Amino acid sequence: MSSRSVALTSTFLLLAAGGAAACDNGDDYQDEGFYCADENGTIVDEDYCDDDNDGGGGFGGGFFIWHSTSYRSGYPIGSRLPAGGQRFAYNDKASRSRFGLPSSGRISNGTVKTSVVGKGGSGTSGKSSRSGG
Repeated sequence: MSSRSVALTSTFLLLAAGGAAACDNGDDYQDEGFYCADENGTIVDEDYCDDDNDGGGGFGGGFFIWHSTSYRSGYPIGSRLPAGGQRFAYNDKASRSRFGLPSSGRISNGTVKTSVVGKGGSGTSGKSSRSGG
């Protein structure tokens, strides 16, 4: 009777382990860090990405919201973001919404959003945009 109990316990543990592995499929929820930066990934003041202030704070285009699961909070203005991030236009309401950000207005540099599905979507790769110039 004890061997039967051990067999059932082992079977249960194997099933539980298989269920946990099935949940780890690469589309897990992740934390994403967000920064306002220029086309090269150099961090600028958040006001440049505030579309509530006359189109990017009145500073014109060329500013993006960069994001990555590897970005942490605390990078200072003027520093370059680590390679591997993606970007989207600061006034792209659909992209903002997809990442759980406000659809307009200012986003603080170093904002970390939890429970972002996957690694994004149609953002522009930082690697390809940096190779152009």
